[in-house]
Amino acid sequence: MRIILYSKPGCHLCEGLQEKLEQIQNLKFELEIRDITTREDWFQAYQYEVPVLFLANPRTTEGAEEKKDLPLPRPSPRATVQQLENMLQKYL
Repeated sequence: MRIILYSKPGCHLCEGLQEKLEQIQNLKFELEIRDITTREDWFQAYQYEVPVLFLANPRTTEGAEEKKDLPLPRPSPRATVQQLENMLQKYL
């Protein structure tokens, strides 16, 4: 599984969430960081929302159309690594 983090330089909330995601050890996922300042469409969509998490291309059943990225709930900046892991467990 792959988790996408939309972020921007200098965003302390983004940096904190990225650090916590990188500390999770009991879940297997690839973390992709997308800098919203590198694409106008990302910037327009998320400039006031970062950090934003998505689950990339969730699994689909056979014959079903491929799903788009699934938005994940925004974790509290005060959430511990364990709380973040528990939240992600529901989606991975």
